[in-house]
This record gives sequence, structure tokens and C-alpha cells, in this order.
Amino acid sequence: MSQAVAGNQPLAGSDGGGLGSCRIPPGKESFIYHAHSNEEEWIYILSGHGIAEIGDAEQEVGPGDFMGFSLPQLAHHLRNPGDQDLVYLVGGEQVNIDVGTFPRHGKRAIREGSRAYLVDESALSDFWQS
Repeated sequence: MSQAVAGNQPLAGSDGGGLGSCRIPPGKESFIYHAHSNEEEWIYILSGHGIAEIGDAEQEVGPGDFMGFSLPQLAHHLRNPGDQDLVYLVGGEQVNIDVGTFPRHGKRAIREGSRAYLVDESALSDFWQS
């Protein structure tokens, strides 16, 4: 499946958190399968049906379903195998420094404020062991 989230719109936010609405068209998926190191997030399904991948498990989701991703986080994302849009609210913390892990791609995104850096996990070394 190709990746695409259409209509991702911020609805509200503050220095500590945010709320947005997202729509996944049929046959598409949400953002890359990922986990955050410092930001909790949640998803609430408004309409449509999809498959949530959380860690090694898959779960069918539909209207009224809520998923919370506390720390430490399992990698997660949504896909829409159906024939109608999957519409949901997404919210969570917005901290100044976060590391996103993309386990299927062997990459990490290091974000500080409005800047982000993508690195290959193979290029990382343990600072304390160097």
C-alpha cells in the first residue's frame, strides 16, 4: 500500500500538546510505522474502518475506537483496506526534543524544535561506549 494522509489539519494546540483531524483514503495508510521516544499520542476513530498495527499485533478499528500510545511506545500506524475514508482525530504532546524510530526502515528522526534530522540507525553508536 502506498502512504498518504489527506486532510491532516491542526484543530487546536498549545505549547504542550495538539489536536488534528486526519483522513486516510481507501487503500492508503497513515504516517510511516513509527514510535516516539518523548511524546505520548492518541487516536480516536470518527468514521470508516481500518487496521491498526501496534507492535506486532493488528487490530480492526472503527468509529468510537480509541488508541493511546504512552511511553515507552510501541511502533504503530493505521491503514485503510476499505472502500470509504478512514477519518480520525489525533492528538498528543509536543515536546521540544523527540526521537522518532522507524523500525521497518532502519532510520531515526531526531527533532529539536522546528528542525529535524534523519539518520540511519547503522550510523549510530553508543556515546558512552565510544
